[in-house]
Amino acid sequence: MRISSLQKKLLLHAALYSMLLCWMAGCHVLHHAGSKGAAEPESGRVAQLRTEVTAYAQQHQGVRYTPAGKTPASGFDCSGFTSYVMQRFGIRLSASARDQATQGRPQMLEKAKPGDLVFFRRSPSEPIFHVAMVLSNNHKGLFIIHSTTSRGVVVDNLLQSTYWKPKIDSVRDVILGR
Repeated sequence: MRISSLQKKLLLHAALYSMLLCWMAGCHVLHHAGSKGAAEPESGRVAQLRTEVTAYAQQHQGVRYTPAGKTPASGFDCSGFTSYVMQRFGIRLSASARDQATQGRPQMLEKAKPGDLVFFRRSPSEPIFHVAMVLSNNHKGLFIIHSTTSRGVVVDNLLQSTYWKPKIDSVRDVILGR
């Protein structure tokens, strides 16, 4: 069977058209995957939520530490602070840092975003004992806000902290990972 030049052109156009449709469908799929936390940039709505979460968290800077504390009036422990802040935005977290460390989706420390949670262990064989919330992650450092036993709710540059940095265990995205 012999293919005429017109048939070749039609086949070529059909192939190019099919490739264009596949490419467009791929972009559409990637766009939706990006809104669910893939490598694509986050939507403006998610970025705005992250900004609002961290701004609200910072309003509680200076609140005293209280064991098992869950409100600004009573004081906060670390997980009480993170769950209190997230609850304001409809994100439900467990009561303990150990349980919060299983919520959301894993995130690499280098890619931690505002509102992500950072978890800490004293050693690899010990359980999670502390949680903090990322405020920013840029060339100046990785800034977290957390409720500490000695200082209450404070902001620290995690990467410059000789106490906290060696205890970093994991990061979870509880905003997109819910």
